[in-house]
Amino acid sequence: MHSSWKEVLSEEMEKPYFSHLMEKVGYLYQTDLIYPPQDKIFRALEIPYHEVKVLILGQDPYHGAGQANGLAFAVNTGIPTPSSLKNIFKEIKKEYGTAPLKADLINWADQGVLLLNSILTVRDKSPASHQKLGWQSFTDAIISALSKRERPLVFMLWGNQAKKKKDLIDGSRHLILETSHPSPLSVHQGFLGCNHFKLANGWIRNLNPPQEPIDWINS
Repeated sequence: MHSSWKEVLSEEMEKPYFSHLMEKVGYLYQTDLIYPPQDKIFRALEIPYHEVKVLILGQDPYHGAGQANGLAFAVNTGIPTPSSLKNIFKEIKKEYGTAPLKADLINWADQGVLLLNSILTVRDKSPASHQKLGWQSFTDAIISALSKRERPLVFMLWGNQAKKKKDLIDGSRHLILETSHPSPLSVHQGFLGCNHFKLANGWIRNLNPPQEPIDWINS
């Protein structure tokens, strides 16, 4: 992770639960098939703390071989685009008339979009298999740290699990956008037509001082 995050999260990372979590995760990588690759667990935090413009919160990494790369919803080039990401691209096309072509979402991250999962690891073919390890305490601390930041940002909370994090965010200072998850099971319950990507950019432009909007297309 970027050094700025190490500073912001230093007290959190000194707590006993985090040391236990790291030991347990390290052991699981030695004994099970775990995603993403171990050196990509904290990849989302490569964005400096002060440069985050938008947080998009996922649940846990993709659990298929070669899919998870450390960025929520993203997959590496050459990997078939998962259904949830297809639906995200479908919504962007509804809003802008063009869908992104690349599923790695690196361009989003480079522009300050923090693609964070609530749970940072998963066992092969076993969704939510690491939900009881303690990751949520750590990722909640990330959300809280961003909420306390002086410069406001956009929080995109998709699905019931993400919406539960709303209480961690100061809604009087930041923009909170909520809707259903983009998975095929819930995409028609509000996600398609949510207009989140345009709403986020409009809000970012109106900040004082204004910021550069996100180019959602050229991912």
